[in-house]
Amino acid sequence: MGPLIPQGVIDPAWNNVFALLIGLAFGFILESSGFSSSRKLAGVFYGYDFVVLKVFMTAVMVCMIGLLYFDYMGWMKLSSIYILPTFLYSVIIGGVIMGFGFILGGYCPGTSFCGAVIGKIDAMFFTVGLYLGILFFSVLYPVFEKIYHAANLGPVQVHDLIGIPAAWFAFAFLVAGLIAFFVVSKIEARAKKVEY
Repeated sequence: MGPLIPQGVIDPAWNNVFALLIGLAFGFILESSGFSSSRKLAGVFYGYDFVVLKVFMTAVMVCMIGLLYFDYMGWMKLSSIYILPTFLYSVIIGGVIMGFGFILGGYCPGTSFCGAVIGKIDAMFFTVGLYLGILFFSVLYPVFEKIYHAANLGPVQVHDLIGIPAAWFAFAFLVAGLIAFFVVSKIEARAKKVEY
């Protein structure tokens, strides 16, 4: 529940209830958006379906603007949000592995559960592979530990790295997102003319 429990807005006893309700709502939204379909998810890599980009970019933009607005109104301080430290090598290696798995199987970890719950066999296999990967990493963690913690940048944010205020970064990201929506809509329209 983010900073709402530490600030005393929500009683900690309700944490698991809210987590369950938010999880169910998130799964419903994923399924409603078509994220249980590996073909739809992989479509972003092949240029015929950009629903993944549109949904996640919309979520990021709404959340980003909402957080800045809450901070501006004094309802919540951005400094109260915990930001995970960035381990650069881990991010790059993990991104490559996950991206390869995404292209190969058509699912990311969250959407594989969404597909598995509605009975898709490929998603079930993908979920089993996910747990095997976690087991593999856990058992061999001492081998990976040094590279896992290498290039620790701390809780860095993009606007800090490029040296501009958060509000200006949010505005630039919003404009870039809207341009991206326009461009991918044109790509989708062109792809629909070619029957697969």
